[in-house]
Amino acid sequence: QVQLVESGGGLVQAGGSLRLSCAASGRTFSSYTMAWFRQAPGKERDLVAAISWIGGSTYYADSVKGRFTISRDNAKNTVYLQMNSLKPEDTANYYCAASKLVLPTTRPLYDYWGQGTQVTVSS
Repeated sequence: QVQLVESGGGLVQAGGSLRLSCAASGRTFSSYTMAWFRQAPGKERDLVAAISWIGGSTYYADSVKGRFTISRDNAKNTVYLQMNSLKPEDTANYYCAASKLVLPTTRPLYDYWGQGTQVTVSS
């Protein structure tokens, strides 16, 4: 069982930066792929970025490549999402998720979810 708690969301102006954190409980954190999804009102929950259990492989959605960076610290049971050059279209609720598979890119393949943290980017 893995429990996930996100933090770091907030209101930021376009062009600004935020860093999201996701703290995980459970002794097997390091064996999970960790990911960030986001969901805007009236839209689907989409994968933003994912990182393999040893951190050697990552995935990014095209819309965030070059602006967002996912990383993890297995000693702290924490995964991060550094978001730079934020745009109004990045506004969404951001969710942390964990999967036992290697870098899955679809929502149903993730086993555990956090409650989400809101990111709002003003123009």
